[in-house]
Amino acid sequence: MLGVNNIFRLLVISLLVAIISGCAAIHTSIAKRDLDVQTRISSAIFVDPVSRDKRTVYLDIRSAVMEFDRRAFKQFVIEEFNHNDNGFRVIDNPDEAQFHMSVYVTKLEKTSPTAAEEALHRGAGGDIAGGIILGAHMTSDRRGRGSVGGAIVGAIGVTAANALVQDVLFYLVADVSIKERSSRGVIVRKDSKLSTKDGDSGSSTQRASEATDLKEYRTRIVTTANKANLEIEEAQPVMFQKTAFAMSSFF
Repeated sequence: MLGVNNIFRLLVISLLVAIISGCAAIHTSIAKRDLDVQTRISSAIFVDPVSRDKRTVYLDIRSAVMEFDRRAFKQFVIEEFNHNDNGFRVIDNPDEAQFHMSVYVTKLEKTSPTAAEEALHRGAGGDIAGGIILGAHMTSDRRGRGSVGGAIVGAIGVTAANALVQDVLFYLVADVSIKERSSRGVIVRKDSKLSTKDGDSGSSTQRASEATDLKEYRTRIVTTANKANLEIEEAQPVMFQKTAFAMSSFF
């Protein structure tokens, strides 16, 4: 059985761990109380200026992400084009459009702001491990009986605080291709290389060259939304709007 001193020591450590965990949770809830949405572009796209009657864009949006609402996102893009200062508009006929913009959303999911860094340097379960080590070092006695209790309490304190207040990050990744009809008399040569893996038997490579009247530009847009205890229902509309604004800003 634990002595009176060990019990008192355990209670003190439990209180300290709870205070530390509570302070961290309070700091997160205050620092991340407002929704922060940021959009970054891998490279800018500059399309050629055209007359007003040619400022038309055919929009094609696709995704393999089940949670991605393609119709809602497309409506955000169309609305941003309606506010375009340069007079560009979205039309539904690809044969008449001067520009074709194809969008493929590859990710729309939740992750930790430091998940990649922690996974690389510390591995999974870093917070709980830290709580166990803290409790063990501060409450160990000669027989090691107090260390187990302190370790359990430390882990429970950190886990409980993290369960109440979480620093949540959602991100949307969209690959964008913009094709522009070239001027009359201009022929664009396109060389393509496609490599595929044929199961376990090997791989194959295809090369193709073609003459076309379309110039192509590619870029990637990454939009993040960060807030304490953030839910996708709150994050998605603002993420959609900012991503759509970035797409319309190319024109």
